[in-house]
Amino acid sequence: MALGPGKYDALATEVRAKAQAAGVVVLIFDGNLGSGFSAQLSVELTLSVPKILRDMANQIEASGGPLGRA
Repeated sequence: MALGPGKYDALATEVRAKAQAAGVVVLIFDGNLGSGFSAQLSVELTLSVPKILRDMANQIEASGGPLGRA
């Protein structure tokens, strides 16, 4: 993961504040600044991201919904 602010860092800051969250990852597809992501995470939270993403992918695939289809 790149260090420093991403192109959607202002949005990530807003989401984190509104959710009163310890950390946030904002993933954007074809947004006004193009596709990309911004993350605001501690080292501990950063280490948990791979498991969270794997769990999310498994849930999407298991649901058989539109996000789980190729």
